[in-house]
Amino acid sequence: PTRPQDTLATWAGGLEKIGVPAVALQAYGYAELAVAQSEPACKLTWTTLAGIGRIESNHGRSHGATLLADGRSNPPVVGLPLDGGPGRKEIKDTDSGELDGDPEYDRAVGPMQFIPTTWQKWATDGDGDGRSDPYDIDDAALAAGRYLCAGGRDLSTGDGWWNAILSYNHVDSYVEDVYTAADEYGRLSRGTA
Repeated sequence: PTRPQDTLATWAGGLEKIGVPAVALQAYGYAELAVAQSEPACKLTWTTLAGIGRIESNHGRSHGATLLADGRSNPPVVGLPLDGGPGRKEIKDTDSGELDGDPEYDRAVGPMQFIPTTWQKWATDGDGDGRSDPYDIDDAALAAGRYLCAGGRDLSTGDGWWNAILSYNHVDSYVEDVYTAADEYGRLSRGTA
């Protein structure tokens, strides 16, 4: 089946210069359009999702992974165990290792780095293949968009945007890094960087 994200191939192809894989750009752009239909007051942008994707997994390419044309990474992107180590919360296993392969601690998974409990709540089939898969950037980008817009957030305001990103990862430096990346993508896409 054709991904609905493929309708954005020409748009994504015109943005090759920004360094984001076309399949990821299509996922972020489609998520923006889909969320605009379901939650227009949120004003989510693809650059926000691209900023998160860059910080979380370099758009599904962290640790030497390659983002494939179907939106999955090879090998799959799995974060460090959330065992309370440096810079990590301790989150004991919540899914018997089903999503992350770790029966002792949870791990963030996929290109948008969802922890199992968050994925259980926001799981989305973004590409219409009949599965909600956190390892598929199409599903993960749309789920991230829905998550960021939860509770009626307006991402066009400074406070709304900051609080949305902070809900994704409650660390100020993380929000600043996402902002820097999203801003860079916006400027590069307009040719003003």
